[in-house]
Amino acid sequence: MKKKLLFVCVENSNRSQMSQAFAKMLGGESVEAYSAGSKPSGIVNPKAIAAMKELGYDLSLHDSKSLEEVKQYAPFDAVVTMGCGDACPWMPAKQFIDWQIPDPKHMEPAEFNKVRDYIKGLVSDLLASLK
Repeated sequence: MKKKLLFVCVENSNRSQMSQAFAKMLGGESVEAYSAGSKPSGIVNPKAIAAMKELGYDLSLHDSKSLEEVKQYAPFDAVVTMGCGDACPWMPAKQFIDWQIPDPKHMEPAEFNKVRDYIKGLVSDLLASLK
């Protein structure tokens, strides 16, 4: 049975996009991963695209989406929020997790990649906990 995951941040342009990508990369066929924003920017940050390209993942194929656009895939096994605070509405899920991840939007590439690698570790731990 596939695990369904939803990653939510404010703009759905950096953290939640990379989380979704790592869930797909690390979880393979055992995971359905989605991402959304409480106030989506409408674009995936070029820095995030470049950071994930370094790891062989094409994030340019992703779109910045609203929660409204992903609610059709509920219920989720886990909804992971990261920095959207009160703006994150409730979604049907077995568990809710909040990750305190700094927004890398204005970071230089080296710092951005540290956040990317931190997210990879969090996603890896999450996937291991869901088995």
